[in-house]
Amino acid sequence: MTDIRLWDLPTRLFHWLLLLAVTGAVVTIKTGMPEWHSRFGLFVVGLLSFRIAWGFLGSTYARFSSFVRGPSAVLRYLRGQWQGVGHNPLGALSVLALLALFGFQAVTGLFANDEISFQGPLYPLISSGWSDTLSSWHRLTEWYLYGLVALHVLAVVWYTKVKKDNLVTPMITGKKRVPPGLASDAKGGGVVAFLVSLVLAAGVVLGASGSLMSPPPAPEPPPQNLGW
Repeated sequence: MTDIRLWDLPTRLFHWLLLLAVTGAVVTIKTGMPEWHSRFGLFVVGLLSFRIAWGFLGSTYARFSSFVRGPSAVLRYLRGQWQGVGHNPLGALSVLALLALFGFQAVTGLFANDEISFQGPLYPLISSGWSDTLSSWHRLTEWYLYGLVALHVLAVVWYTKVKKDNLVTPMITGKKRVPPGLASDAKGGGVVAFLVSLVLAAGVVLGASGSLMSPPPAPEPPPQNLGW
């Protein structure tokens, strides 16, 4: 057996920071802190934007091209005919589903409202009716996310206990022990790629925060009573 560099540092940081950000978003909304919930939501937007960019610019096993496969690859994996490292073809579907659901949840939250006093940063861009609709979708998707995250955790436990393939340690250390010749060290995803991905994510967060929207017009002054 030999050790290879599997997950680069940005991929590992994304994974654990997303866990913290989502946990923070859930705790703050359940404890009545919508402003902090919104901040955690923007953090999630930034993390997802970075991961999408990193999926094209990152190192070997972080790129979508290395693990997103078609139905035939999934069938080969289910038949036990797949060999490789990183996300397997079935696990890749879970990754894409998580990114899509978390993204949908974060985007709908930007336009949502709590029907009392809080509004998402992009609420002024749509009608109140659409905001109510997106708010209902935002609340409904929460339960789908709970289910998908639970399935993800159960899969990790099953791989660790049954298949004796520890998926957690490589996501901490970045290294994985594999048979010789199965895979080589991850390549690419250097400093320039990291900075480009970071700048793109920062731009998305800036737009999502509503900072680029024109300020609302000043209210007209009340009519003066001239005593006539």
